[in-house]
Amino acid sequence: MAEIEQQLKEALVKLRESKERKFNQTVDFIINLQKYDVKKNPLNVFINVPYKTKDKKVAGFLETDSKFIDSITENDFKIYSDKAKLKSLVKKYDFFIAQAKLMPKVATVFGRVLGPAGKMPSPQLGILMNADEKSIEELKSKINTSVRIRLKEPSIKVPIGKQNMKDEELIANAMSIYHDLVKKFPREKENVRNLEIKFTMSKPIKISVK
Repeated sequence: MAEIEQQLKEALVKLRESKERKFNQTVDFIINLQKYDVKKNPLNVFINVPYKTKDKKVAGFLETDSKFIDSITENDFKIYSDKAKLKSLVKKYDFFIAQAKLMPKVATVFGRVLGPAGKMPSPQLGILMNADEKSIEELKSKINTSVRIRLKEPSIKVPIGKQNMKDEELIANAMSIYHDLVKKFPREKENVRNLEIKFTMSKPIKISVK
């Protein structure tokens, strides 16, 4: 693990020497797999990371309006029978949560767009039993320090933060994701061909795991 961390540190130094861009680039961590059957071993997991990767825009499907989160109440659902408004809503927010008792209606009204976008409220991270202030704030905090990984091909690309974060924070996020994911693979580390790290506009730098 220490060897991977050292390679990540050296890679970040090189990436920071690349052409300066006019925006705060996303830092992507890529895990390339080998001898891994995606169909037999699908993954759809949330992994906690030590440092917030970005401020996520979160909305909640709630019974009543909440001052702690942008709310879509049951009375608002009819507005989203309009496909354009529904698509606009899904683009506006990074993440959706919902009260458990509203989930059947949420699935009916919003599922056709939220599902394919990977933004459907999930039992893993997104369902509220109670919509009180403490529950909402705790869930929002977990969302902001979690990354979702949906494995569709033998290469996983996940944002671990922004260019203006400290190298130590980016490395800690990358290692947390790597450590958790490897335990979920059938052959663990043997399923990993190599790793890569890149900025939005840069070429990836390979990291060896051997």
